[in-house]
Amino acid sequence: MIREILGTAPARFTQHARNPARNVEIGGDAVVFAPSYGSPFVMDLDRGRRYGTIEDFRNFICLGQSSPWLHHSGGTICEPTDIAVNKRHLDMVYSHIKYSDRAFLGSITAPERAEDSIEMVRILFGADFVDSHCVIMGNFNTTSPLVIDGVTSRGIRAYAGAGQGSIHLPFLLGGAVSPLTVAGSVAQCLAESMTSCALTQLVRPGAPAILASFLSSMSLRSGSPTFGTPEPALGSLVMGQLARRLNMPLRCAGNFSTSKLPDAQAMQQSMMSMLSAVQCGANYVLHSAGFLDGLLSMSYEKFVMDTDLCGMLHAYLRGVTVDEDTLGFEALAEGGPGEHLFGTAHTLRHYKTAFYDSALDDNQPWETWDEQGGIDMATRANARWKSQLAAYEAPPLDDGIDGALLEFIERRKAEMPDAWY
Repeated sequence: MIREILGTAPARFTQHARNPARNVEIGGDAVVFAPSYGSPFVMDLDRGRRYGTIEDFRNFICLGQSSPWLHHSGGTICEPTDIAVNKRHLDMVYSHIKYSDRAFLGSITAPERAEDSIEMVRILFGADFVDSHCVIMGNFNTTSPLVIDGVTSRGIRAYAGAGQGSIHLPFLLGGAVSPLTVAGSVAQCLAESMTSCALTQLVRPGAPAILASFLSSMSLRSGSPTFGTPEPALGSLVMGQLARRLNMPLRCAGNFSTSKLPDAQAMQQSMMSMLSAVQCGANYVLHSAGFLDGLLSMSYEKFVMDTDLCGMLHAYLRGVTVDEDTLGFEALAEGGPGEHLFGTAHTLRHYKTAFYDSALDDNQPWETWDEQGGIDMATRANARWKSQLAAYEAPPLDDGIDGALLEFIERRKAEMPDAWY
């Protein structure tokens, strides 16, 4: 029955951004990278770990907007804990609109906050455009095992009723809320996500919906979640096959890590998880930048380290072009056997674009690196995020639209007292 209901869900759709050049295709062979989502804490090498604020939230939007390797502005990049719980969604949605011209995610923590998010994009795009185009999405979690609660279902119905996109994500901790075996967790994930996606089609057939998985292992000696481990990565590969069988877009994996610092553990775990996302054919990859501390913290340094990794994956996903030029016979023929190729016409034609050029790696000889202070990757990343924020310029936003959004926010905040829980 669920498979029949999902027959109206689109296999591929466009999420429109306020800058049409930033529209993203979700589904098919398209891959969209978005920042991490949901951390209550932020951290950097200067100030350590602390609760996130709206300033941090905006900083991460600016860093994302500054990176050519992300496609999407994301959603709750960190929790702005200096704003009341029942009002912060207004500032978050406005910040995505103001400081980025990319597509973004709206609020899902209460049905009325979902409705506010949709109303704000109606102000931005126009109500008629929103009714017939996907311009915002909500990221919904089932309450595993095997529950979709009333708050979640009402939020799903709000987005679907407005014709907007939604992501349907079981957050499965193997051994806690799902079987600890990969096969068992994947089977449960498929059932929960399909059922959640089907709700959208009952509300509005054709509403965009994304099948999703968040598979996590655990340290069963302590009960702590573990991220970036091989078993969930295998689960992502299976989910890719199942999504293609259903002909639905897929969200899974990301730059996951339980490390408390932007260190070797952080990037080792991130690479294990992120490669599974791109190799399984995931279409939307949330948590592509900043994830640290088991998703409890957004790290400024990890954010730029992860976006650099995303740049590498852009090159990886392009694959190998085989034609007369790329085979390079002329490069070998120009000097003949035994001669180097540094000065050949083929090398000079391609040397600027042949290989990915990392903004953070240090590839100098050890002696040069040592003479320059022996600076490690995290320290280089610290300098880079600061320079990116210093150089950031907000994309232009129409004054009339900006004023209407601010008026809506002011009115909605005045209608309710602050709630901090």
